[in-house]
Amino acid sequence: MNRLQSELHRLYLLPAPEGRGTDADEAGLIDAQGRVRAMVLELARPADWQVLSKVWQGVQLDLELPAPAIAVSGTDGYQLWFSLTEPVPAQQATAFLDLLRVRYLSEVKPQRVGMMPAVDPLSPPQILHARRVPAPQANAEHWSAFVASDLAPVFDDEPWLDMPPNPDGQRDLLSRLKSMPLLDFERALEQLKPAVMPVHAPPATDPTEHGGATLGLLSSRQPPAGAGPTPQQFLLDVMNNHAVGLGQRIAAAKALLPYFDAPRR
Repeated sequence: MNRLQSELHRLYLLPAPEGRGTDADEAGLIDAQGRVRAMVLELARPADWQVLSKVWQGVQLDLELPAPAIAVSGTDGYQLWFSLTEPVPAQQATAFLDLLRVRYLSEVKPQRVGMMPAVDPLSPPQILHARRVPAPQANAEHWSAFVASDLAPVFDDEPWLDMPPNPDGQRDLLSRLKSMPLLDFERALEQLKPAVMPVHAPPATDPTEHGGATLGLLSSRQPPAGAGPTPQQFLLDVMNNHAVGLGQRIAAAKALLPYFDAPRR
Protein backbone atom coordinates (compact mmCIF):
# COMPACT_ATOMS: atom_id res chain seq x y z
CA MET A 1 0.00 0.00 0.00
CA ASN A 2 1.51 3.33 -1.07
CA ARG A 3 1.14 6.59 0.85
CA LEU A 4 -1.82 7.83 -1.22
CA GLN A 5 -3.64 4.54 -0.64
CA SER A 6 -2.95 4.88 3.07
CA GLU A 7 -4.66 8.29 3.14
CA LEU A 8 -7.64 6.97 1.16
CA HIS A 9 -8.01 4.12 3.64
CA ARG A 10 -7.68 6.50 6.59
CA LEU A 11 -10.47 8.74 5.33
CA TYR A 12 -12.89 6.75 3.20
CA LEU A 13 -12.31 3.06 2.65
CA LEU A 14 -13.82 -0.05 4.22
CA PRO A 15 -13.40 -3.75 3.59
CA ALA A 16 -14.95 -4.56 0.21
CA PRO A 17 -18.35 -6.31 0.25
CA GLU A 18 -18.13 -10.08 -0.01
CA GLY A 19 -17.94 -11.31 -3.58
CA ARG A 20 -16.57 -8.08 -5.07
CA GLY A 21 -13.06 -7.68 -6.34
CA THR A 22 -10.78 -5.04 -4.93
CA ASP A 23 -10.53 -3.38 -8.37
CA ALA A 24 -14.28 -2.65 -8.64
CA ASP A 25 -15.22 1.03 -8.61
CA GLU A 26 -17.20 0.63 -5.38
CA ALA A 27 -14.67 -1.59 -3.66
CA GLY A 28 -13.79 -0.28 -0.25
CA LEU A 29 -16.49 2.43 -0.10
CA ILE A 30 -19.34 0.14 1.07
CA ASP A 31 -19.09 -2.63 3.63
CA ALA A 32 -20.98 -5.91 3.76
CA GLN A 33 -23.77 -4.33 5.85
CA GLY A 34 -24.34 -1.50 3.37
CA ARG A 35 -22.58 1.10 5.50
CA VAL A 36 -20.23 3.86 4.35
CA ARG A 37 -17.61 6.25 5.67
CA ALA A 38 -17.47 8.35 2.49
CA MET A 39 -20.29 10.72 1.50
CA VAL A 40 -20.02 12.50 -1.86
CA LEU A 41 -21.99 15.59 -2.93
CA GLU A 42 -21.56 16.59 -6.58
CA LEU A 43 -22.58 19.69 -8.55
CA ALA A 44 -22.46 19.23 -12.31
CA ARG A 45 -23.92 20.24 -15.68
CA PRO A 46 -22.20 22.70 -15.39
CA ALA A 47 -19.51 22.68 -12.74
CA ASP A 48 -19.69 25.81 -10.58
CA TRP A 49 -17.33 26.14 -7.65
CA GLN A 50 -18.79 29.46 -6.50
CA VAL A 51 -22.10 27.70 -5.85
CA LEU A 52 -20.72 24.49 -4.32
CA SER A 53 -18.31 26.46 -2.15
CA LYS A 54 -21.36 27.56 -0.13
CA VAL A 55 -21.60 23.98 1.11
CA TRP A 56 -17.85 23.67 1.69
CA GLN A 57 -17.81 26.86 3.77
CA GLY A 58 -21.17 26.25 5.47
CA VAL A 59 -20.32 22.87 6.94
CA GLN A 60 -17.24 24.39 8.55
CA LEU A 61 -18.70 27.70 9.75
CA ASP A 62 -22.32 26.77 10.50
CA LEU A 63 -22.01 23.11 11.49
CA GLU A 64 -18.42 23.16 12.85
CA LEU A 65 -17.49 20.05 10.88
CA PRO A 66 -14.12 19.19 9.30
CA ALA A 67 -13.60 20.46 5.76
CA PRO A 68 -14.48 17.88 3.10
CA ALA A 69 -12.06 17.10 0.29
CA ILE A 70 -12.66 18.94 -2.98
CA ALA A 71 -12.44 16.97 -6.22
CA VAL A 72 -13.01 17.51 -9.93
CA SER A 73 -15.00 14.58 -11.31
CA GLY A 74 -13.07 14.23 -14.54
CA THR A 75 -16.25 14.83 -16.54
CA ASP A 76 -18.52 17.77 -15.76
CA GLY A 77 -18.63 18.53 -12.05
CA TYR A 78 -17.12 19.28 -8.68
CA GLN A 79 -17.38 16.91 -5.73
CA LEU A 80 -17.14 17.26 -1.97
CA TRP A 81 -15.90 14.12 -0.21
CA PHE A 82 -16.98 13.91 3.45
CA SER A 83 -15.24 11.46 5.76
CA LEU A 84 -16.66 9.70 8.83
CA THR A 85 -14.64 8.09 11.59
CA GLU A 86 -17.20 5.26 11.77
CA PRO A 87 -19.47 3.79 9.09
CA VAL A 88 -23.16 4.67 9.02
CA PRO A 89 -26.04 3.15 7.00
CA ALA A 90 -26.09 4.39 3.42
CA GLN A 91 -29.62 5.77 3.83
CA GLN A 92 -28.50 7.93 6.75
CA ALA A 93 -25.54 9.22 4.77
CA THR A 94 -27.79 10.14 1.85
CA ALA A 95 -30.21 11.90 4.21
CA PHE A 96 -27.32 14.05 5.48
CA LEU A 97 -26.34 15.01 1.94
CA ASP A 98 -29.92 15.83 1.01
CA LEU A 99 -30.26 18.10 4.04
CA LEU A 100 -27.10 19.89 2.94
CA ARG A 101 -28.63 20.28 -0.52
CA VAL A 102 -31.80 21.79 0.92
CA ARG A 103 -29.85 24.14 3.21
CA TYR A 104 -27.22 25.41 0.78
CA LEU A 105 -28.30 24.49 -2.77
CA SER A 106 -32.06 25.07 -2.66
CA GLU A 107 -31.93 27.32 -5.74
CA VAL A 108 -30.05 24.74 -7.83
CA LYS A 109 -32.03 22.40 -10.08
CA PRO A 110 -32.13 18.97 -8.37
CA GLN A 111 -30.91 17.19 -11.53
CA ARG A 112 -27.60 19.04 -11.22
CA VAL A 113 -26.91 17.67 -7.74
CA GLY A 114 -25.58 14.16 -7.26
CA MET A 115 -25.47 12.34 -3.92
CA MET A 116 -23.55 9.17 -3.20
CA PRO A 117 -24.17 6.63 -1.76
CA ALA A 118 -27.47 6.06 -3.54
CA VAL A 119 -29.92 3.16 -3.56
CA ASP A 120 -30.60 1.62 -6.95
CA PRO A 121 -34.32 0.65 -6.95
CA LEU A 122 -33.71 -2.44 -9.08
CA SER A 123 -34.72 -5.71 -7.48
CA PRO A 124 -32.95 -6.61 -5.32
CA PRO A 125 -31.99 -3.04 -4.39
CA GLN A 126 -28.30 -2.22 -4.62
CA ILE A 127 -26.30 0.53 -2.96
CA LEU A 128 -24.17 2.49 -5.41
CA HIS A 129 -21.26 4.77 -4.64
CA ALA A 130 -19.11 7.31 -6.43
CA ARG A 131 -16.09 6.33 -8.48
CA ARG A 132 -12.85 6.46 -6.58
CA VAL A 133 -10.65 9.53 -6.96
CA PRO A 134 -8.16 9.96 -8.56
CA ALA A 135 -9.03 7.85 -11.60
CA PRO A 136 -8.93 7.99 -15.41
CA GLN A 137 -12.20 8.52 -17.25
CA ALA A 138 -13.65 6.51 -20.13
CA ASN A 139 -11.73 8.41 -22.79
CA ALA A 140 -8.47 7.90 -20.85
CA GLU A 141 -7.58 11.55 -21.59
CA HIS A 142 -9.21 13.12 -18.52
CA TRP A 143 -8.64 12.32 -14.86
CA SER A 144 -10.55 12.98 -11.69
CA ALA A 145 -8.45 14.40 -8.89
CA PHE A 146 -8.52 16.07 -5.49
CA VAL A 147 -7.74 19.80 -5.68
CA ALA A 148 -6.89 22.55 -3.21
CA SER A 149 -9.59 25.07 -2.30
CA ASP A 150 -7.65 28.03 -3.70
CA LEU A 151 -7.26 26.28 -7.07
CA ALA A 152 -10.81 24.94 -7.30
CA PRO A 153 -12.22 27.94 -9.27
CA VAL A 154 -9.69 27.29 -12.05
CA PHE A 155 -11.59 24.13 -13.08
CA ASP A 156 -15.04 25.65 -13.74
CA ASP A 157 -14.71 25.27 -17.52
CA GLU A 158 -12.74 22.02 -17.51
CA PRO A 159 -13.35 20.02 -14.30
CA TRP A 160 -10.62 17.48 -14.98
CA LEU A 161 -6.90 16.97 -15.33
CA ASP A 162 -5.35 16.19 -18.70
CA MET A 163 -2.84 13.82 -17.14
CA PRO A 164 -2.59 11.61 -14.07
CA PRO A 165 -2.29 13.72 -10.90
CA ASN A 166 0.90 13.46 -8.90
CA PRO A 167 0.29 10.81 -6.18
CA ASP A 168 2.38 12.68 -3.62
CA GLY A 169 0.41 15.87 -4.26
CA GLN A 170 -2.87 13.98 -3.85
CA ARG A 171 -1.61 12.41 -0.64
CA ASP A 172 -0.53 15.78 0.75
CA LEU A 173 -4.00 17.24 0.12
CA LEU A 174 -5.70 14.35 1.91
CA SER A 175 -3.23 14.29 4.79
CA ARG A 176 -4.54 17.69 5.98
CA LEU A 177 -8.12 16.46 6.28
CA LYS A 178 -9.88 15.00 9.30
CA SER A 179 -12.75 12.56 9.57
CA MET A 180 -16.07 13.57 11.11
CA PRO A 181 -16.70 11.97 14.52
CA LEU A 182 -19.99 10.10 14.71
CA LEU A 183 -21.34 12.34 17.49
CA ASP A 184 -20.64 15.45 15.38
CA PHE A 185 -22.34 13.82 12.40
CA GLU A 186 -25.47 13.10 14.45
CA ARG A 187 -25.44 16.63 15.88
CA ALA A 188 -25.19 18.13 12.39
CA LEU A 189 -28.12 15.98 11.23
CA GLU A 190 -30.28 17.48 13.96
CA GLN A 191 -29.10 21.01 13.18
CA LEU A 192 -29.96 20.60 9.50
CA LYS A 193 -33.49 19.34 10.08
CA PRO A 194 -36.13 22.07 9.64
CA ALA A 195 -37.28 23.54 12.93
CA VAL A 196 -40.95 22.77 13.52
CA MET A 197 -43.04 24.24 16.33
CA PRO A 198 -45.51 21.83 17.92
CA VAL A 199 -49.05 22.16 16.64
CA HIS A 200 -51.79 22.28 19.26
CA ALA A 201 -55.50 22.06 18.46
CA PRO A 202 -57.29 25.36 19.21
CA PRO A 203 -60.34 25.38 21.48
CA ALA A 204 -63.61 24.56 19.83
CA THR A 205 -65.39 27.63 18.46
CA ASP A 206 -68.96 28.46 17.59
CA PRO A 207 -69.47 27.99 13.82
CA THR A 208 -71.48 31.22 13.76
CA GLU A 209 -68.65 33.21 15.33
CA HIS A 210 -67.25 34.31 11.98
CA GLY A 211 -70.47 35.90 10.78
CA GLY A 212 -71.56 33.24 8.33
CA ALA A 213 -68.48 33.18 6.11
CA THR A 214 -68.64 30.53 3.40
CA LEU A 215 -66.74 27.25 3.63
CA GLY A 216 -63.00 27.55 2.85
CA LEU A 217 -62.56 31.12 4.14
CA LEU A 218 -60.86 31.65 7.47
CA SER A 219 -61.91 34.36 9.90
CA SER A 220 -61.00 37.81 8.60
CA ARG A 221 -60.27 39.11 12.07
CA GLN A 222 -56.84 40.75 12.15
CA PRO A 223 -54.53 40.82 15.17
CA PRO A 224 -53.75 44.14 16.78
CA ALA A 225 -50.93 46.13 15.19
CA GLY A 226 -47.55 44.72 16.20
CA ALA A 227 -49.01 41.36 17.27
CA GLY A 228 -47.83 38.08 15.81
CA PRO A 229 -49.85 35.94 13.39
CA THR A 230 -53.21 34.62 14.50
CA PRO A 231 -53.44 30.94 15.46
CA GLN A 232 -55.32 30.37 12.19
CA GLN A 233 -52.58 31.94 10.10
CA PHE A 234 -49.86 30.03 11.97
CA LEU A 235 -51.60 26.71 11.38
CA LEU A 236 -52.20 27.61 7.73
CA ASP A 237 -48.51 28.42 7.30
CA VAL A 238 -47.52 25.06 8.80
CA MET A 239 -50.00 23.20 6.61
CA ASN A 240 -48.62 24.80 3.43
CA ASN A 241 -44.93 24.51 4.36
CA HIS A 242 -43.43 21.67 2.31
CA ALA A 243 -40.30 21.69 4.47
CA VAL A 244 -42.41 20.46 7.40
CA GLY A 245 -43.01 16.75 7.82
CA LEU A 246 -46.25 15.36 6.38
CA GLY A 247 -47.50 14.28 9.81
CA GLN A 248 -47.12 17.80 11.20
CA ARG A 249 -48.92 19.28 8.18
CA ILE A 250 -51.81 16.85 8.59
CA ALA A 251 -52.01 17.73 12.29
CA ALA A 252 -52.13 21.42 11.38
CA ALA A 253 -54.93 20.78 8.87
CA LYS A 254 -56.96 18.92 11.50
CA ALA A 255 -56.39 21.70 14.00
CA LEU A 256 -57.68 24.23 11.45
CA LEU A 257 -61.05 22.51 11.03
CA PRO A 258 -62.82 24.37 13.88
CA TYR A 259 -61.92 27.67 12.21
CA PHE A 260 -63.92 26.84 9.07
CA ASP A 261 -67.65 27.52 8.85
CA ALA A 262 -70.18 24.83 8.03
CA PRO A 263 -71.51 25.12 4.45
CA ARG A 264 -74.70 26.99 4.00
CA ARG A 265 -77.70 24.82 3.29
